[in-house]
Parts: sequence; structure tokens; C-alpha cells
Amino acid sequence: MWMAAAPLCLSEPEETILRGLARAPSTPQGIAMRARIVLLAGEGLANTMIAERLSISRPTVLLWRGRYAKRRTAGILTIEKGRGRKPEVPVHTVEKIIRDTLYTTPPAATHWSCRSLARKHGVSHNFVKEVWQANGLKPHLVKTFKLSNDPHFVDKLRDVVGLYLNPPEHAFVLSIDRFRR
Repeated sequence: MWMAAAPLCLSEPEETILRGLARAPSTPQGIAMRARIVLLAGEGLANTMIAERLSISRPTVLLWRGRYAKRRTAGILTIEKGRGRKPEVPVHTVEKIIRDTLYTTPPAATHWSCRSLARKHGVSHNFVKEVWQANGLKPHLVKTFKLSNDPHFVDKLRDVVGLYLNPPEHAFVLSIDRFRR
């Protein structure tokens, strides 16, 4: 069996702050729980009794009692570095997506699509879309003319421009831009 821990000594201003945190509806629930732990420890309750009363584990009570003893109120209001959910995609992958979007083009295309860039980097197309939105990137909207990478582009350009500059009599010209996948 464990020995009962000594009650935490709380000053009157600290106790007022902790009671306010525990009661306020706008306080995040994690911080409110930590405040309740410290308040019950200040009343002299044993760690197992605090854990039972708040429906939490004894190690959780020990953790927050210890943090409060070391850093007082600041100890329960901050989350230490390295805690919480880790980002699923490394930062360097995000940087590579941005670099490729701005400075490279895929083979046989004029700009990257979400799906083609996602395939290249091994992420979902929705993730690429989120990166683009977060950084204000719109590779499909360009302000400058992009030259086609078609090897017969110059010949086709001459034919089309020639029709406009020197149209045959009674000519009817249709212009169709083909979509390439």
C-alpha cells in the first residue's frame, strides 16, 4: 500500500485562481481537471482518493501534483514540449510540395495537379490541397502565358495564325483545345 502524500500548501490567491479555473465554463476541461486535482490535494486527500473521486488514474494525480509542486499554477496551465499529437506529414515534405509547385513542372504538363503532386510525394491529394490553400498557391491560375510542351507546337501555331491572317474565302474556322490527361 502507498503512503499518504502530504497535503499541498496553497496560498489564498492560488486557491482562488484554481477554484475559478475549476468552475469556469470556458476553461478547457484538461486544465479544469488539473485544478481539481490540486485543490483536492490541498485539502489533504490521498492520491488514491483523488483518483477515485475524479475517475482518473493515480499516476495522473501524481503527475499533476508534482508539476504543481515544482512550478505552481504555471505548471498546470502549460503543456510541456513533445506532448500532444505529432504531425503526420514531416515539415520537409510540406516544403518539397511548395518548392515543386512553384519551381518545377511535371512531365507532359504545364502545371501540377493535386493528384499528380500527391503521387510524387506519397501523400493524399487533400493534403496537397490543404498545403496550397494554407500558402495561397494556385498553380492552375497563371498570370503569364505558358508555352506548350508539344513538339509540334510551332507548326500548329503557324497554321492557326495563318488562317486568321490570310483566311480563305468563305472560310469557317473552329478552334478546339484538346484536354490531355
